[in-house]
Amino acid sequence: MAESTDMDQLLSSFKKFAVHGDTKAAGKELNGKNWAKLCKDCKVTDGKNVTSTDVDIVFTKVKAKTSRVITYEEFQKALEELAPKRFKGQSKEEALQSIYKLIEGKEPTNVGVTKVAKTAAVDRLTDTTKYTGSHKERFDESGKGRGKGGREEIVEHTGYVGAYKNAGTYDEKTKAK
Repeated sequence: MAESTDMDQLLSSFKKFAVHGDTKAAGKELNGKNWAKLCKDCKVTDGKNVTSTDVDIVFTKVKAKTSRVITYEEFQKALEELAPKRFKGQSKEEALQSIYKLIEGKEPTNVGVTKVAKTAAVDRLTDTTKYTGSHKERFDESGKGRGKGGREEIVEHTGYVGAYKNAGTYDEKTKAK
């Protein structure tokens, strides 16, 4: 029973890495970039026994000839290829279990992602209460943007000249007579 939960965790990690960085991905196939990220984040690559080149070679070996992605079954074959290389002193089965343990339950990390700057200069530049002129008209009192209405002069197709004070009074004048 323990092995089935381990395999569920392995499949879960596979799916998380498969959808990482791709909004359209369904989580059934892993591309080469995400395969390399999985190996790096889960410490399958150690720089000595398994390098990024080895990871790319194994990916190319297990995928279908015309395909650019690997399925979960091909992913397991790739791990079988890398396991003896990563854990040299262990038997093939022990090495495979060890490599599964490295990957199980892991998620893609976001190291090096650009953070939002919170400096005084940025705060001053984005403070809508200090805007003047035409830019001031683009925001309401709360600082929320008005959208298209605040950016452009919207043309009204009423037949009246712009800024005419008595617009809309023609019908009232003609009925009064």
